Amino acid sequence: MIVVTGAAGFIGSCLVAELNARGRYDLILVDDLSGDDDPKKKNLLAKRYQRYYDKAEYLKLLKRDSFDFDVEHILHMGACSSTTLQDADYFEKNNYEYTCTVAQWALKNKARLIYASSAATYGNGELGYSDDESLIPQLKPLNLYGESKQKFDVWALNQGITGKMTGLKFFNVFGPNEYHKGDMRSVVSKTYDRVKNEGKISLFKSYDPKYKDGEQMRDFIYVKDAVDVVMFFMEHPSINGIFNLGTGKARTWNDLAFALFAAVGRQPQIDYMEMPAILRGRYQYFTQADMAKLRKAGYTKPFTSLEDAVKDYCGYLSTQRCW
Repeated sequence: MIVVTGAAGFIGSCLVAELNARGRYDLILVDDLSGDDDPKKKNLLAKRYQRYYDKAEYLKLLKRDSFDFDVEHILHMGACSSTTLQDADYFEKNNYEYTCTVAQWALKNKARLIYASSAATYGNGELGYSDDESLIPQLKPLNLYGESKQKFDVWALNQGITGKMTGLKFFNVFGPNEYHKGDMRSVVSKTYDRVKNEGKISLFKSYDPKYKDGEQMRDFIYVKDAVDVVMFFMEHPSINGIFNLGTGKARTWNDLAFALFAAVGRQPQIDYMEMPAILRGRYQYFTQADMAKLRKAGYTKPFTSLEDAVKDYCGYLSTQRCW
């Protein structure tokens, strides 16, 4: 079996879609759905899998080690990804302790663990964006989400187990199936309707003199590319460690906006708005993944350009389709 946690979420559900496309239906899905009206349920429609477990039930079974099936891979995508939430206890339990429990079970039962870390661990980038594991303990995230991901990466390093699993530092992933994420959705998802209907978009002003408004830079990666990298690691179980997962090419928010205007056939009209005070001291003005380690490991496929990715994504948004 392949276990996918966070399976109804953004990246998790896209992994399930790709596994199904590759003929894998021997899947155990895990998530935390809040009743019949949870919008994430849409992401599981038409997906094929063997069983679904609520996260709380799955955790109980993990701790008891009482599953009645063997597990080949665990794709652990389940986590709270909010960069503004200020509940430290929740991040400790939901992101850090949960991942520790999954990792310990995987090691004991010889299951391959591929887990989601984050580029948020790099903080303001003062130490660069290298995924050299010797640098990881020195990183200083800017928010509780990044700290929770950093804490597990450091725990795994201290336990000496990074050679037995794979951690992926996801950069700015965007694409289908993220509609339910609220304020944590990508700018493409949040502004598509306004750009299409009004021909306008609003981006944050810059408060750093090194960057003009809209010229703040991110490493945007399309979710289909991110999923393909996860498949690469599934197919190469001997390749382990902590790896960056971006494109290696930073682009500006203005570039993203121009790509969106082009995809919907509108002339660009960008307004720059004040950034919420809670974000100003924790804002990443530049991220760019150093992808040398992944390339050296053998992943050779090119990443989708920002323009092509936005165009493809708009095809999903225009029809409200999931992947």
